[in-house]
Amino acid sequence: MHYHFRQVATLVWLLVCVLPSAALAKVPVFVSIFPQRYFVEQVGGEHVDVQVMVLPGASPTTYEPKSRQMAAIAKAKIYFSMGVPFEAVWLEKIVASNKSLRVVPMDRGIQKRAMASFHSHEEKEQHDGGRTISHNAGETIQHAIPDPHVWLSPPLVILQARTILVALQDIDPENGSAYETNFRTFILQVLELDKELRRLLKPHHGQRFMVFHPAWGYFADTYHLEQIPVEMEGKTPKPAQLKALITNARKHRIKVLFLQPQASAKIAEQVAKEIGAQVAWADPLALDWAENLRAVAEKFRQAMESAK
Repeated sequence: MHYHFRQVATLVWLLVCVLPSAALAKVPVFVSIFPQRYFVEQVGGEHVDVQVMVLPGASPTTYEPKSRQMAAIAKAKIYFSMGVPFEAVWLEKIVASNKSLRVVPMDRGIQKRAMASFHSHEEKEQHDGGRTISHNAGETIQHAIPDPHVWLSPPLVILQARTILVALQDIDPENGSAYETNFRTFILQVLELDKELRRLLKPHHGQRFMVFHPAWGYFADTYHLEQIPVEMEGKTPKPAQLKALITNARKHRIKVLFLQPQASAKIAEQVAKEIGAQVAWADPLALDWAENLRAVAEKFRQAMESAK
């Protein structure tokens, strides 16, 4: 009896000692935005501990890390960047706080599209070398600023998942086979999601939708749609620009305007009311990436169907 008791006591003691060390063995990872956390957790599984820099409701354009985040990042091994604007200011400071931190651009190897902006009438813009160009009325043009929203296209997420796999295997080779297995499982899920979205959106090829902030360009490109942004190069449109935008939206019979939680709803709701479109919430930074894309595609389909 005493022998069995000693065995149980020894086992309990071992569990108490081993479990905390197992938890500490997880690879500490930082990412910029929540969709990246989704991807890293899909590939890393139980072997990673992922923290997100841009907190819920905040904008990746203007975000400033909290002091507790800077303290936590001093212990991280990998930072997966994404090319979002706040990184241009903060990434160098983040690296300075942890000299051993490995920064891995998750968007590595992806040919980026330019950010879209609607131009309302004959507008002249200064470009490099003093060159000026004019834009036709009601034209959505591409600017030289790279569009960072590559996480909103499933085919591009496959490339990002490969980058995650290579980085995790390199820093934690002992769990390399587990990462490979997780990666393959995740890719199958992404391919299935892509197939589902193509089937859902195929009847609506060529259709346009409005967005307040032009975050959905890669999504639109992938599924043969076109986004028309309300923002003018990141700024709220002036009255004359807004009038032309509304005229253009009526011309193309746009029936849905996607608004993200990080943006102001006032202008978007005004535009939607003027053109008779639905306002639908679409958060490009949602954590549940797969379900979010399904929801956005379904909202678009419903808006198109109700307009018939």
